[in-house]
Amino acid sequence: MYNKIIHSELLSASNILKDFIKNNQNITNIKLAANLIVKSFLNNNKVISCGNGGSHCDAMHFAEELTGKYRNKRSAYPALCISDISYFSCVSNDYGYEYVFSRYIEALGQPKDVLFALTASGKSINIINALYAAKKKNMKIILLNGNYLSNKIKNLIDVKISVIHNGYADRIQEIHIKIIHILILLIEKLMNEKYNL
Repeated sequence: MYNKIIHSELLSASNILKDFIKNNQNITNIKLAANLIVKSFLNNNKVISCGNGGSHCDAMHFAEELTGKYRNKRSAYPALCISDISYFSCVSNDYGYEYVFSRYIEALGQPKDVLFALTASGKSINIINALYAAKKKNMKIILLNGNYLSNKIKNLIDVKISVIHNGYADRIQEIHIKIIHILILLIEKLMNEKYNL
């Protein structure tokens, strides 16, 4: 019984990844996202990441591997994840959880910084508010999402990487973390090439 569950889960994940790879626009968008972040770094700007739940963990993972290390030793890159629990409790209490990301961007976002936002549902109000706040700050916006995306926010996004899946959110998040690892790899390679020009 458990062998069937394990096999089924691995096969499901594999099929979603195969479908994602088949869409050449996804490959193009990953390259565009990496270039956008590298351009920001080379202009002495930063990337700010955010997400809810599992996406929050992925946003933290993204920032720590940029400031820390992915595969090879290199200079630290300027990346922040909106994850300070005292800040979260303060803004949630005083303004509401829907403003936990946008308020941070109002405080620390700068023109030509990059917002790297993750939402499996595409419906999180705090992420949508973050997109508006980033646009107001003249930041660039990269969004990792699932199937759904409101028409109201499509024009705010510079690069959108969508994982099309109609089932549980964990499948979307599994592809998101793969995208994150590829992005970091590309960023490291591109930064190394720029510094060696």
